[in-house]
Order: sequence, then structure tokens, then C-alpha cells
Amino acid sequence: MKHVLVVSTLLLLGACSWGIKLDSAGRDVRVAWNDDVSQCRLVGAISVSVLDKVGPVRRGGLKVSDELEVMARNQAGSMPADTIKPVGEPRNGEQNWNAYICGRDGARTAPRSERAPAKDGVETYPIKDH
Repeated sequence: MKHVLVVSTLLLLGACSWGIKLDSAGRDVRVAWNDDVSQCRLVGAISVSVLDKVGPVRRGGLKVSDELEVMARNQAGSMPADTIKPVGEPRNGEQNWNAYICGRDGARTAPRSERAPAKDGVETYPIKDH
């Protein structure tokens, strides 16, 4: 019975988000998973890491990947960069990214904070960040 309680507690802890949230600067950063960034300017490299296991229990790969992406977007927003692209796959809770400025002439439009006001007060936003 004791082992069941310990394992249950560890599994519940593994489901926690660990408080990693997308900040206001990170909201304006796009992830270029498959996009060509050759027209963008490289502004730096980002290395992020999170816990990929709690004790002997491994956390879900998708959850770890999502947290790594959020952390990379937050860091890129403070550089400032408007686009990030992963250098490789997550490994042991770590991942490297490159940060770019693509702007209006690159692979994406400028962040909302740099856009000119919309005509007639109408502006559209993407439904998803990916």
C-alpha cells in the first residue's frame, strides 16, 4: 500500500506545470518549426532546460517539449527576437534554439508591439501560435 501511495504522488507531481508560463515578450515570438529562416537575421543562441524526471519517474515528453518551447520564447522576447527555431530535439530535459529577427521582410510579420495601427481599427490575430 505504501508503494502505491508513493508512485501515485510522483505521478501527480509529474503532471504539474512547474510554473512555466509564457510572458508578454514571449507571446510575440513565433516558432519556425519548418520555416525557412535564411532571410532572417540571427541574433543569438538560446539554451533551456527543465526537469525531465521526478525521482525515478520520467515526465511526459510532450509536456517537457512544451515547457522548453515556452522558456525559449520567453528568452527570445527579451533579446529581442521575433522568431526561434530549434537546433535539435530535446535531450534529457535540455534543448538548444537559435533566435532570429525576421520582421516584415522575413518569414513572419513584426511582433504586435511593432506593427503599425490597423486601418479602420480592425486587426486580425492568428488562432494558434504554431
